[in-house]
Amino acid sequence: MNSLMKSILFSFFILSFTANISARQVQLSYYLPADVTYNSDIPVPSDILGYEVGEWHATHDAVVNYMKALADASDRVTLTEYARSYEQRPLLLLVITSPENHARIESIKENQRRLSLADQSESLDIDSMPVIVNLGYSVHGNEPSGVNAALLSAYHYTAATGSEMEALLESAVILIDPALNPDGVNRFASWVNMHKSFTAVTDPASREFHEVWPNGRTNHYWFDLNRDWMPVVHPESRGRVNMFHEWRPNVLTDHHEMGTNSTYFFQPGIPSRTHPLTPQINQDLTAAIAEYHADYLDEVQALYYARESFDDFYYGKGSTYPDAFGTVGILFEQASSRGHAQESVRGVVSFPFTIRNQFLTSLSTVEAAYNLRTDLHEYRRSVYRDVKAETGRLSTRAYVIGDRFDRGRNFHFADLMSHHSVEFYELARDIEAGGVRFEAGRAFVIPTDQPEYKFIEAMFETRTEFTDSLFYDVSTWTLPYAFNLPHAELGRREFSSSLLGERIITPTLPEGSFSGGRSNYAYLFNWDEYYAPRTLYRLQQLGVRTSVASRPLTAHTATGLREFRYGAILVPLGIQEVSEELIYQTLQTAAREDGVDIYSVTRGLAAAGIDLGSPNMNVLEKPSVAILAGSGISNLEVGEIWHQLDQRYQIPLTIIDKHRFGGVDLSRYNTIIMVNGNYSDLPDAVAESLRDWIRNGGNLILQRSAINWARNQNLIRTELKEREPLTFSDSLTYEEVRAARGAHVIGGSIFHARLDLTHPLAYGYRNHDLKIFKNSTLFLEAPSNRTASPLILTSEPLASGYISGYNLELAADTPSVIVSSLGRGRIISFVDNPNFRAFWYGKNKLFANALFFGSTIDGMSTE
Repeated sequence: MNSLMKSILFSFFILSFTANISARQVQLSYYLPADVTYNSDIPVPSDILGYEVGEWHATHDAVVNYMKALADASDRVTLTEYARSYEQRPLLLLVITSPENHARIESIKENQRRLSLADQSESLDIDSMPVIVNLGYSVHGNEPSGVNAALLSAYHYTAATGSEMEALLESAVILIDPALNPDGVNRFASWVNMHKSFTAVTDPASREFHEVWPNGRTNHYWFDLNRDWMPVVHPESRGRVNMFHEWRPNVLTDHHEMGTNSTYFFQPGIPSRTHPLTPQINQDLTAAIAEYHADYLDEVQALYYARESFDDFYYGKGSTYPDAFGTVGILFEQASSRGHAQESVRGVVSFPFTIRNQFLTSLSTVEAAYNLRTDLHEYRRSVYRDVKAETGRLSTRAYVIGDRFDRGRNFHFADLMSHHSVEFYELARDIEAGGVRFEAGRAFVIPTDQPEYKFIEAMFETRTEFTDSLFYDVSTWTLPYAFNLPHAELGRREFSSSLLGERIITPTLPEGSFSGGRSNYAYLFNWDEYYAPRTLYRLQQLGVRTSVASRPLTAHTATGLREFRYGAILVPLGIQEVSEELIYQTLQTAAREDGVDIYSVTRGLAAAGIDLGSPNMNVLEKPSVAILAGSGISNLEVGEIWHQLDQRYQIPLTIIDKHRFGGVDLSRYNTIIMVNGNYSDLPDAVAESLRDWIRNGGNLILQRSAINWARNQNLIRTELKEREPLTFSDSLTYEEVRAARGAHVIGGSIFHARLDLTHPLAYGYRNHDLKIFKNSTLFLEAPSNRTASPLILTSEPLASGYISGYNLELAADTPSVIVSSLGRGRIISFVDNPNFRAFWYGKNKLFANALFFGSTIDGMSTE
């Protein structure tokens, strides 16, 4: 350990040994090494904030202002805005290194990139290459010690003087991402600051420590951004992952908080819960870096642990995603004050104390990376060298994937893969593989002989065997299943370079076609495309009358006979009050922006199937949608639906707090949604009003535990599946009980289900086999009327992921969707979430169908 770091370990003031220092007492010296000299020309945080770090919770704008001040004050610092949140807050990356490194920064980044190229990396002098450390803070907005520690980290590496700091910055580039979730950070800071007392209140019952729903953990749409590194749904994640691949840091930190009665955690975590594709050397380096964290925290007598509780499995988390790319990702978890100071079982946890610990492990990370820089460079080089050797031996030379009927899902899959440095191409010519036909321009080819093969393998693999039965998050995420995209492996015989069309760099949603020009009779479009619901709503919001085909037909179009499937949308012109010109212009826009193929129809008499005036051409009503929200209801599921309707379908969604629901005029809505949550506090009168609304034709959509509330209210007649009591071995010890029970939790697995393609909820699908994602142990009995359940798990349902034998037996042949009727209304129960984390694109159409076509479901096919 060098002398600079020995001086940091520690001549900290004696104040640093207490957890309950008052925020009003705190001085900058509480955090900083005592014998390090700082450049007085560099502003300290209080110069910009107007208060000391930890005295108040810094709002995001204050953090931005301080980072800008540092960049203005020092030639060690550059500042980049890499994205904007939904609420238009900038996401920043502060780059701190020597002025000489800044002058050659593009060369440094290029050498980092070359480390992942096996044919170039051997020529690099890794002993002379600077190490790149990415310090990332507060992806959960209500875990604020991170973002406030970022102020200290930025100040320390900008202002600290001396030969050893100069040497460190000559051999290290420090990237500081101060607020991974700006909207959540600001939401939480506003909450705790508005409840701050000037006389300290540490009582855990205080309102300060209990945010109102939906709380500050999540982003604008109430998504957990720490699950979005792989899906890259949100602008914060998309920008961050782009920056990750631009810089290719050697180490990336992810600073979090946990319960107030906890201590401090840093990885490696539980070895058996590391993803099998993560190399052992990654965990060895994580353990070596952990020694530095322990040294720093020992010096301030902090309690911590490192090999319990947390896993390193899901590649969509901030501390695990880097592991797929030759980076060491590290999770930190600090016991939270959840405000300014709160009592715990170990005494009062003060906000400054939590900040200091996060700052210390930032210092320990940088020191470790600096000292281990050659090892870290060699790790990346060896990983990609091994990948090159492995891909040369593979029998699978490429994957082909794509749906020839759906540009939208194809586009979103390509968009996801493009963010992760994956090399892939448009399919150049039609082929058949794995019994599936793939069309040129409607599928992609992903060669396996490329640097990011391990990421590709992790995205395509199915896994049903595990060394551990406990998971902190999901146990599988197989992307072809999530997108419901046909796919196949291409072996040495099937694959050739002639299949590779244009390389995809920045995918865009392809335009649809408008066949036949302006019609004087009607228009038709199939429901296959992902954005067909957006097209339909464009028309409906203009007042255009539309119908849906509940039977197939072959229509006379201006370009010849054309087949239309279940769910085709008819726009007849003779009955409209909207001008034909406006309808034509709207459909042109839809074809261009939604990727939908529009056909001009010349006559109402079909060549085959139903005619355009058939009673099986069901008239549609524009969805007017409300969703219940508030305390006890899953903000994640409400947010998923809000995002789906707002960002993708452009359908307005009224979000109603359940405690106000009794005073709302329900007649404004034809669809009401209740997601997973507790509704037991809804008064009986509210339940009765909802019952009357359904009887009068309302469409109620239920998700997960909301089904149980409806069962208890006798709105539906579904029953829980009968099960034998869960029993455990008589030899089970006290220590083993928690793990034994945890093994029966379904953290997230994928199952085979069979879809009735003739059902209105299945419009737009062409394959009976649908993969569903399940993360609950809710299992229902199949309804006596089997047509009331258009989606049922198969008798051998597990496709990928972990499930206990007990739950697997229960899952077989259970419904995933049940349709019930009450009077003229319909109740659609989704046992499993169809909009999971906004990347389960394969089931989104089921949900859209419930919105648009729920009222058309024949009562004879309901429970």
